[in-house]
Amino acid sequence: MKPVQTDQYREFRELLVTARKAAGLTQTELADRLGKPQSYVSKYERGERRLDVVEFLTLADLLHFDPHACITRLSNMSLKRTAS
Repeated sequence: MKPVQTDQYREFRELLVTARKAAGLTQTELADRLGKPQSYVSKYERGERRLDVVEFLTLADLLHFDPHACITRLSNMSLKRTAS
């Protein structure tokens, strides 16, 4: 599978990594809380795997971040790109 390379998705992945680290969790600890292998977290953080909406909301809940703020930030990136 081809990695996701758009600027917007790269920003999304960076937001998720930042949220995990801010929660003080390693990939392994987060994976344990999700009931998934560590490779699951690693793959979406590297862009080798996409998250669906339900997975994203689960992460937001576990990592205590506002999913709306994340989506707004990504949406604003898209609006800036189309306005240029």
